[in-house]
Amino acid sequence: MGFSSNLQGKIAHEALLSRQDAELRLLESMKRCITLKVKSDRDYATALSSVAAQGLKFDRSDELSGSLVGASWRSMMEEMDNTAKLIRQNADSMESKCLDALNSLYTEKRKARKLYQEEHSRILQQFTHLSDEVSRKKSEYQKYLELYKLARYKFEEHYVKSGRGGRKLDEVRDKYQKACRKLHLTHNEYVLLLCEAVEFEKDFRTVLLPGLLEHQQSLQEAFISTWKQLLIEIATNSDLTSEKFREVQRKIENSIESIKPSEEYKDFTEKHKSSPTEPVKFTFDESLVEDSAGKLLPNQLTVDNLTVEWLRTKLTDLETSIKENQEKRTALTTNHEGLANGNSTLNNEINNRLSTTSIDTSRKEVNELKCQERKMLKQTELIKSALNELGCEEAPAACDLSIDNQNFISNASEQGDGSQSTLSKRSMFEAHRLVSMLRKPFRRKSLPSSPVAPPRSRSRKDSSGARSEGADPVSLTTNKSLVDEEWFHGVLPREEVVRLLSNDGDFLVRETTRNDECQTVLSVSWGGHKHFIVQTTAEGHYRFEGPAFPSIRELILYQYNSGLPVTSRSGAILYKPIPRERWELNNDDVVLLDKIGRGNFGDVYRAQLRNSNEIVAVKTCRVTLPEEHKKKFLQEGRILKQYDHPNIVKLIGICVQKQPIMIVMELVPGGSLLTFLRKKSSTLTDGQLMKMCLDTAAGMRYLESKNCIHRDLAARNCLVGYNNVVKISDFGMSREEEEYIVSDGMKQIPIKWTAPEALNFGKYTSLCDVWSYGILCWEIFSRGDTPYTGMSNSRAREKIDGGYRMPAPESTPDEMYRLMLRCWEYKPENRPNFEQIYSVVETLCAAYRVTFC
Repeated sequence: MGFSSNLQGKIAHEALLSRQDAELRLLESMKRCITLKVKSDRDYATALSSVAAQGLKFDRSDELSGSLVGASWRSMMEEMDNTAKLIRQNADSMESKCLDALNSLYTEKRKARKLYQEEHSRILQQFTHLSDEVSRKKSEYQKYLELYKLARYKFEEHYVKSGRGGRKLDEVRDKYQKACRKLHLTHNEYVLLLCEAVEFEKDFRTVLLPGLLEHQQSLQEAFISTWKQLLIEIATNSDLTSEKFREVQRKIENSIESIKPSEEYKDFTEKHKSSPTEPVKFTFDESLVEDSAGKLLPNQLTVDNLTVEWLRTKLTDLETSIKENQEKRTALTTNHEGLANGNSTLNNEINNRLSTTSIDTSRKEVNELKCQERKMLKQTELIKSALNELGCEEAPAACDLSIDNQNFISNASEQGDGSQSTLSKRSMFEAHRLVSMLRKPFRRKSLPSSPVAPPRSRSRKDSSGARSEGADPVSLTTNKSLVDEEWFHGVLPREEVVRLLSNDGDFLVRETTRNDECQTVLSVSWGGHKHFIVQTTAEGHYRFEGPAFPSIRELILYQYNSGLPVTSRSGAILYKPIPRERWELNNDDVVLLDKIGRGNFGDVYRAQLRNSNEIVAVKTCRVTLPEEHKKKFLQEGRILKQYDHPNIVKLIGICVQKQPIMIVMELVPGGSLLTFLRKKSSTLTDGQLMKMCLDTAAGMRYLESKNCIHRDLAARNCLVGYNNVVKISDFGMSREEEEYIVSDGMKQIPIKWTAPEALNFGKYTSLCDVWSYGILCWEIFSRGDTPYTGMSNSRAREKIDGGYRMPAPESTPDEMYRLMLRCWEYKPENRPNFEQIYSVVETLCAAYRVTFC
């Protein structure tokens, strides 16, 4: 069934035209898709090459020399790079061949459609014209027939009346003859025209229109054939299962097959082989018991009133542990046997290996439990033997402990020149504590009513084990509360705490919220950073492992002044309290006046500082926010506290002593730059707009020098100060890194201000801020208009990827718009940095000052 026999009707003709229009639209869609595919394949190839380069970096180390796994991995990374090259080649081929061919096909199809429509209209017009001519000639025939009938009637009438002669009869006869001649002539013309029409209609129906349709069918089928070849070419360039890729995969599989676990460590073992270690002998140092008057013997447990209860408790604990150990060992042994029996039913090689690994792990754990059990059994035998030799329930008396506490201390203090050179106050305290403990070995120590007095000076152990002077004493003022202490930092985030505690023994106290419960934490630097939660007793007192106190402040003072470890396991000792930094303000120092705005985390207020009466702006953080959001809120303060620049909003302080957390900043009177631009749009000159661009460039140049990525640069996040000076604000999304990769999703990202590489790959650098700066300049010169007006975020993103860039706002200097376009270069490496941008804008300001400044 063809066009010529089935598509001659008007409806069929219109359908054929519609089909060709649809095919043209399909071609346009294919061109767009192929363009995007070429781009995505190139981006993917670039990313794959980066991964391969990163994966090959391990090879720089000699520690993996001879490793089969390392060699296999190296081969995999090299083949990954080859894969990237193949994908890039396919993308280039698709662009150079397929895309050009699609453009040509589209052009030819448009031309063919036009020619078909013109030719169809021409022959249809001919047929229509001939049909109209037949109708006209028929009407003319009818008219002359009536005239002929009338002339004949009059002639017959005069002929009957007047006979055979007369002038009137001659006139009537003459008219009759003329009408007759005209009728016969018209008759002949009509007959000939009908003949022509019949033949043309036949040709139109059987030759002309079928021929046109047949030619059109042939042409369209040729197009389809070309189209098919194009699709084959596209599919070929998109085929990741082609022989080239299969060859890469075979190389990877061969490199993996070359791994033999039994040979992996052959070279390593040969290179680093050494003699077996000599056994370590542990012997009792008999010099330790020389002064014990024979009451303590080497390698023998001493059983007396000081130790019998401890030995019995220890024996009970050991027996319990042995029982638990045996139960674990039994369970593991059962599991081991089950894996061994089930291994025979496993067909998959990986499952076999996993099962073998599980069996090996189970065996290792069983062996470890056996070793632990042997140690505990040996200790149990030793204790039982000592208790059995005692033979009675009561322990014998220990050494004479009737030492006078005061005499012990006074005698010690009287040695030397009386200046307590032998025993310091610290030693006297330790002696007092030791004697008290020895006198009452079985009595629970009562809680002290107040902290122990501090020594005159504190000391810190240096790297050699000696102690160095100079730590600040902790205040013992009794009327202070915990929040008044300089070393209490309120809800300061853990990240800041870690930064403040730099030396062993540095400590501070803070608060945190866990599971909706407020807890007080002692943070100490001691071989790392340790954080101890203050425990609360049933009586409402506070403690760590030692005695409890009525207040947390007294507990901390006791730990500091006693010099005892916070916990025996940590061994952490408090040497130096770390006071609050100058930017840590007390919440009570800030008086909130009136609400001036609302942010992502809470309200913004105009406020006053009590001490200086300075009017400031205060951002508050809602108390009900999760801890993670509060950390993000404080991030702006942590970044701003170290910056000082006239075009960066100035941080005054952070209030973390209690809730709500507040960030205190300078109050910038002009408010948001976006609002300012919209309100003053009619009065702002081009010179003032250019100066705003220069201010922003200066601030961003400063941030770039500090490796700070703002990530949210826009007119809404800039403030206008006195003399229209622009200050960059809102650092809630900022990061102090040369490169930042988003790992927590792309939520709340300002799409229309964000660079393509950040949107597509989550990769941020200072050059992403350059893109945003271009948008900001567009906002400034459009006097507060919205970028990509009328477009949704997704539409704007699609247009940008397709190469679209916003036109220049009205009256924008050409040089400034060229700078915007440079900021909007798709590849970040083609954009200028802020040092270059500042130089350009500064030069433009100088050049145009005469004109419009």
